[in-house]
Amino acid sequence: MASKKHFNFAELEQWLDQQRVTEIECLVPDLTGVARGKILPRQKFTEDRGMRLPEAVVAMGVTGEFPEEGPYYDVINPTDRDMHLRPDPASVRIVPWATDPTAQVIHDCYDRDGNLVPFAPRSVLRRVCDLFDAEGWDPVVAPELEFYLVARNTDPDMPLKPPIGRSGRSETSRQAYSIDAVNEFDPLFEDVYEYCEKMELNVDTLIHEIGAGQMEINFFHAHPLGLADEVFFFKRTVREAALRHDMYATFMAKPIAGEPGSAMHIHQSLVNRKTGRNLFSNEDGTPSQEFFWYIGGLQKHIPSAMALFAPYVNSYRRLSRHTAAPINIQWGTDNRTVGIRSPVASSQARRVENRVIGADANPYCALAATLACGYLGIKNKIEPSPECKGDAYLGDYQLPRSLGEALELLRADKELAAVLGEDFVTVYTEVKEIEHAEFMKVISPWEREHLLLHV
Repeated sequence: MASKKHFNFAELEQWLDQQRVTEIECLVPDLTGVARGKILPRQKFTEDRGMRLPEAVVAMGVTGEFPEEGPYYDVINPTDRDMHLRPDPASVRIVPWATDPTAQVIHDCYDRDGNLVPFAPRSVLRRVCDLFDAEGWDPVVAPELEFYLVARNTDPDMPLKPPIGRSGRSETSRQAYSIDAVNEFDPLFEDVYEYCEKMELNVDTLIHEIGAGQMEINFFHAHPLGLADEVFFFKRTVREAALRHDMYATFMAKPIAGEPGSAMHIHQSLVNRKTGRNLFSNEDGTPSQEFFWYIGGLQKHIPSAMALFAPYVNSYRRLSRHTAAPINIQWGTDNRTVGIRSPVASSQARRVENRVIGADANPYCALAATLACGYLGIKNKIEPSPECKGDAYLGDYQLPRSLGEALELLRADKELAAVLGEDFVTVYTEVKEIEHAEFMKVISPWEREHLLLHV
């Protein structure tokens, strides 16, 4: 049988037969990365091979709210019309924790005329990948995804705490790269790896990151769309596994005060399809002009893309000086204080690492945006600033400091909007505005502590 990457529907049906699947989770990632959709009996899925959902389902805020008026409805029809969803056979995975044999399949969103819905996250990534395809370039990416394990917490007013491990104790100090600290949660990670193996997720290295209870998983490099699917599946998987071990897994950018935030560093390079050569290296092994232009594009457009890389109010708590997160768009070789890092590698493996992106970012939107920045750099031949060879934290902030500022920059960057799609930018920014408005209705403990009796 063909690999899933090249599955057609006949091979999909054969695979479902082999797995004795009786139910299908028909999934659509929304703007926040939440899995929306329906659960269908196998026979219904086979007969219909698709389903319909209201188009606004993929375009709501993390609170479940929709804009009530404005430019949002210049893109999304106020009559609440349907999207026509088509399964992507290459995305099919087993649901390893289900009681009955169950598969999950990601769907693409189309309108009634057969056009991709422009504001669906998967559509945006497809759009950007098509631009590279037209140039004869194959983008290659590899995410590194950080997350925290925390003790169960059912009260949103209470701070999160590290979970209790096998020793009966929770972490109270930072255990970066500690093997023993990872082993504290062996039963959990045995389940995670078993689930990933059954789902054929190409996860690589697991490490303990800097924060108490903070972990990182690395993915093998591959095509952006397939890897975005894998990150989407992995988040579901590790959350489910954590619940089964009486703890939570969270991908919040900054879940615990005083601890480092969680990032999704994305390594990226381009392969010339005709020659098979890494576009970032010359034949003699030196960095190519495209390598520098790509960095230049990231430097120019990352500030405008921050609403996609840091999509929530909480995201900006991570991006502060000396917290293992970047504060600017400097670049450097083997320098973890910069926002754009070039790891030491062979000429064929030369790549660029975007360290700005948070773990809370939608993987489809984040990958689309970082590739769009680099694409614009090459197409417009944008020269980067001189390489930073020292501590970039000693420099000035070059990133927006809040979601409101980030949304203004995204709306103003017409070049980036042209690559991502103007309809997508319109819907995305309008949804984020209502999220921000919802946040502003909440009075925080800090305000009660410091303002109640002092102002």
